[in-house]
Amino acid sequence: MSKRAIRPRRGRIIALGSAAALAAAATIGGLWANASAAAPAPAAGVYTLANGASGLCLDVPGGSGADGVQLVQGACGSGARAWRLTTAAHGYTLTAAGSGTCVGVREARTGAGAAVQQETCATGSAAQTWTVTAEDGGYRLVNGGSGKCLAVKDGSAASGAPVQQNSCDSAPAKRWTFKAVGATATPPPSPVASPTASAAPTAGATATTPTTGPTATGPTATTDPSAPALAPWPTPTGADVPLTSTQKVATLFDGGGRRFVGKGALGTGGQSESQPAMFELADGAVLRNVVLGDPAADGVHCQGTCTLKNVWWENVGEDAATLKGTSPTQVMTIDGGGARGAADKVFQHNGPGTMIIKNFRVEDFGKLYRSCGNCGTQYTRHVVIDNVLATAPGKKIVGINDNLGDTATITRLTIAGDTGHKITVCQRFTGVTSGEPKESGSGPDTHCRYTSDDVTYRP
Repeated sequence: MSKRAIRPRRGRIIALGSAAALAAAATIGGLWANASAAAPAPAAGVYTLANGASGLCLDVPGGSGADGVQLVQGACGSGARAWRLTTAAHGYTLTAAGSGTCVGVREARTGAGAAVQQETCATGSAAQTWTVTAEDGGYRLVNGGSGKCLAVKDGSAASGAPVQQNSCDSAPAKRWTFKAVGATATPPPSPVASPTASAAPTAGATATTPTTGPTATGPTATTDPSAPALAPWPTPTGADVPLTSTQKVATLFDGGGRRFVGKGALGTGGQSESQPAMFELADGAVLRNVVLGDPAADGVHCQGTCTLKNVWWENVGEDAATLKGTSPTQVMTIDGGGARGAADKVFQHNGPGTMIIKNFRVEDFGKLYRSCGNCGTQYTRHVVIDNVLATAPGKKIVGINDNLGDTATITRLTIAGDTGHKITVCQRFTGVTSGEPKESGSGPDTHCRYTSDDVTYRP
């Protein structure tokens, strides 16, 4: 399969400030940071943000998705809030990975002490645009409307302390560390000035996903340097590993690129919802460099926050992976890898929280993602799709329950081989606790968060 550069997002949530305001912010930032205008910034992606004074993370109190809620700092750990950093013309926007709300200054105020809150993203809002500059082991975030810095009030080290804007200086409470969601180590605080090219990972590799995109192909393709190249389908290493019972993972399991095949109770190859999983991940666990062969039973079960890095499904059984658990702050991250041969769903979301699917291939599938439509206990769920290549045949990219408050945020999606654009990008359902859910609509809206610029079609 040929590689493809994914089109950069130019959609709904990119808020741009005026040139004058942003230029002023950049000038102020250069003065306090003692850094050049070309100081490096983190690549676009999904991160947690830890404060330089307290070590606590940028958070939303109570996990609220409502407009106007002032942000706070809270415990980092596996349940920390994930934030999407998106490039804009003169800076970045910062949005909640689950709800899609933007980080902005209340009422676009310019004074010190103004609350920083989550709010509906507004095109043209300088108050929702931030410049990001490396400084003293972290980053300063300067608001495009006010020229003031993202800070914790009074430099507090207490969990729950409010976040506001304040005058930029060298105080640690005005410095933030970015940690990529799903990463096993914190990125270096002083990155190189531009991404370093590296080969696409294969099964068995332990290197992180490369940060340079492939050569553009096709009439609508453009090169996005922040989009990692998608790894090709791997050739498994060594002999196949038979699994006759569920392999439980407490912290980390690295398969070394080997193929794992279900046998005995895991070897039916059926579509039963009650069959066991090949791997069961505890809250906080990581599964990486694994190829699931045929049969693969019910794939992978996550009991809370978990990370699947460079995991491949050669022929999906009932589901490739299912997010269970009960915490509304849990995040399941699928980073890299691919799946094919899914008669129905690839990823099933039964518990609450957020599922992130990025840098992923899917082929011959029913739905890439489905928020459970008829679970006995229902929750509000969120999915983030970024840098995904979906190859027909397929039916739907995501299915969510709009009546339960679900959201799907979709960026850099490429759909290949879909003659007539028959694959539905985002299907909304009316979720129920028994019986079958009914379709309620499709296409972009407040629940299906994407625009035509976020989806590229190719032959």
